Amino acid sequence: MAKTVIIEQFGGPDELKIVDRPVGEPGPGEVRIRHERVGLNFIDIYQRTGLHPLELPHALGMEAAGVIEAVGEGVTHLKPGDRAAYAAMPPGAYAEARVMPARHVAPLPDEISFTQGAAMMLQGMTVEYLFQRTTPIKAGDTVLFHAAAGGVGLIACQWAKSEGITLIGTAGSDEKCHEARANGAAHCINYRTEDFVDRVRDLTDGKGVDVVMDSIGADTFFGSLDCLKPLGMMVSFGNASGPVPPFSLSELASRGSLKVTRPTLFTHIAQHETCMAMANRLFDKVISGAVKIHVDQRFPLDAVAEAHRLLEARKTTGSTVLIP
Repeated sequence: MAKTVIIEQFGGPDELKIVDRPVGEPGPGEVRIRHERVGLNFIDIYQRTGLHPLELPHALGMEAAGVIEAVGEGVTHLKPGDRAAYAAMPPGAYAEARVMPARHVAPLPDEISFTQGAAMMLQGMTVEYLFQRTTPIKAGDTVLFHAAAGGVGLIACQWAKSEGITLIGTAGSDEKCHEARANGAAHCINYRTEDFVDRVRDLTDGKGVDVVMDSIGADTFFGSLDCLKPLGMMVSFGNASGPVPPFSLSELASRGSLKVTRPTLFTHIAQHETCMAMANRLFDKVISGAVKIHVDQRFPLDAVAEAHRLLEARKTTGSTVLIP
C-alpha cells in the first residue's frame, strides 16, 4: 500500500484527499518506483480545478524522483536499485510509490539529489524545449519571459544566460525581480508597478523582442504580442491566469506578421529517445553548474493542500517539493 493524493471531484485545494492504495507489480514496459521527493507544478492545479479534465477519481502529480524497486518485461534502461526521476503522464506522482510506464523515467545521475531531481524534470525539460525545440533562438537574441522568478522562470533565466541569450523577465514584486536578475535575467520588470509593454519597448529601443515565452495566459497574452518585433514568435505555454480567449488571426497580421504556438512538454517527450535526450541535456546543465535548481518550499505530503494554495496565489518562488 502507498499513501496517495487523489481528487474525487474538481475544485479547490480542499478536494485533495490522501488515501492508501495498492501499488502492485510492474507489467511489460513498466517500473515500480518508490518516491523520495515529489515535484509541484501549475499543471497540477489545472488538473485539480478541471481546466485540464481528468477521469475521476484520479491521482495527481506529474514529476518525482526516487529509487526503482522493480522493472517489468522489456525495460532495459533501468534496474532495481537505480536512482531515477521523471516528468510524465498519467498523473500520479503525489504518492509514496507507484507503478508507471518506464519510457519517461530517466536514470538520475549521482551528482543530482532527489530534491533537485523532483524539482527539475517537468520545469527543466520545459525550458529545454522552449529554448532548443520550439523556434530557433541563438546567442544575441532577446526573449521576454513572464513569471521569471517561478520554478520554470529561474531555470529559464540561467539557461538563457548560459546560451548567450538576453532574457527580459517579468515578476510580481521587486524581491522576485531581484531573484530573477540574480539568476541571469538581463532585466526584470515588476508588472505591478510598471507597464511591461512600455518597458520592453524602452529596453529594446522600440524594436521589440524576438520571442515571448508566456505561461500566464489571459492576463498577458495581447500585451505579449505587442512586445514582439515583426515576424516574432509568441510561445504560449501555460494558463496561470486563465485560458487565452479566442482571437482573430488578423491580430497577428496587424502587429507585424507574428507567429504563435501553444506547445506542451508531453508532445516533445512522447518518444523515449527524445525524452532521454532532453533529460540528459538538462542533467548536463545542472551538473556543469550552468543551471542551479532552487527549491524554496518543502512540504510533507500531508500538507499538499497548503502547497497548492500558496502556488495558486503566486506566493512561491523557485520550485516546491513534497516529501512522502
